[in-house]
Amino acid sequence: MTDPLPIDLAHHTGYLVRRTQQAHLAAWAQEVGSRLTNVQFGVLNVLQTRGEASQRELCDDLDLDRSTVAGLVARLEARGLIERVRAEVDRRRNVVRLTDEGLAVLTELVPAAARVDDVLTSALTRQERETLQRLLTKILVQERAPAPVVS
Repeated sequence: MTDPLPIDLAHHTGYLVRRTQQAHLAAWAQEVGSRLTNVQFGVLNVLQTRGEASQRELCDDLDLDRSTVAGLVARLEARGLIERVRAEVDRRRNVVRLTDEGLAVLTELVPAAARVDDVLTSALTRQERETLQRLLTKILVQERAPAPVVS
């Protein structure tokens, strides 16, 4: 019987994903800097797409938990990048939306955020990038799917 230890980390998906996340954060710091974190950028980007969103919708769109989104919203609101308002359709609901300042910051940082992807995947061909994105998406979709019922 062969010893299962140690695991070859160079072929361990979780290790490679973690290292890739570290590379992403380094590329983000290099290209975008410290004005916004990549998750804060995600919030502004979602709001630009949606126009306005509840915190629950932000949770769903960004795949974050409620406490994380609450903290993000509070920090972005304190910086004047988003505002909480009553929903126009249902005045009982609160939603968040971009302020003019938030839109200006987002518009300014979009090219740098796009470069992050280029830096991160610079060793790949266009087809390899598409394959990587497709495979990562497949893993994430599978993660969200309900577990099969075994009878």
